[in-house]
Amino acid sequence: MKIISSLKCTEYGQPGHPESPERIKSSWEFLKLEGYDIVEPSTAAQEDVLLAHSKGLLEQVESGTFVDADTPAFPGIMEHALLSAGAAIDAAKISFNGDFGFSLMRPPGHHATEENLGGFCYFNNIAIATKSILAKAKKVAILDIDVHHGNGTEDIFKGKDNVLFISLHQSPLYPGSGLYSKKNCLNFPLASGTTEVEYLDVFKQAILKLHQFNPGLIGMSCGFDTFAEDHLAGISLNIDSYYKIAQLVSQLRIPVFCVLEGGYSRALPQCIDSFLQGFE
Repeated sequence: MKIISSLKCTEYGQPGHPESPERIKSSWEFLKLEGYDIVEPSTAAQEDVLLAHSKGLLEQVESGTFVDADTPAFPGIMEHALLSAGAAIDAAKISFNGDFGFSLMRPPGHHATEENLGGFCYFNNIAIATKSILAKAKKVAILDIDVHHGNGTEDIFKGKDNVLFISLHQSPLYPGSGLYSKKNCLNFPLASGTTEVEYLDVFKQAILKLHQFNPGLIGMSCGFDTFAEDHLAGISLNIDSYYKIAQLVSQLRIPVFCVLEGGYSRALPQCIDSFLQGFE
């Protein structure tokens, strides 16, 4: 089990912004103390980004010529976005080759569409990683457990027979999408206040869909903002819930790689640890 992470991704930020450097710093330190193997990520090439995104978006991020209140044009953000995407690619390769890779990086990615950034996301890390490994894996399923709908991932893969996208998310909530399922994009909107029991009942339906698809690899967009104390949403999971989620996925006996998305509570390190223990 390898955690792909670099404290370099803590070098940018904005006071008061929920997607803060402390998310990674506290998680990195906690997991290091717990004895996890932390390895430095590779940097994605621009060609990797273009597997999932338009040249226009790439040029916007590179030049900083965009305005988005949630997703600021931080100095050097291109370098950070490429490193985060590279970590996701590394995680996919590690898992496909028989180990288990978890990318513990920022910025997150699942709100970035083919053409647009947004929602704290510049490039769609899990989409780039999936595109990079698809020829070898043949079929990839993406399971998004962030509390917000992965609208960017759906945008990139909608209608693709060799990719199944499944999202469990709170609704109504940002970005307001994911109300319905269509073809290869299966959405499970959940009400604010959803309990662990209710969540896991729906999650088991998603697991059944994964089993039926029978992919060569599963990529998980791991948002831990479904935790009850997370201030950006209203799903009521506890730390042990993530252990149970991971166990249900691991029982499929299909290689899994994971990419951090959201999670803004002080318990993020413990939530991640619980999740990883579910796979061990």
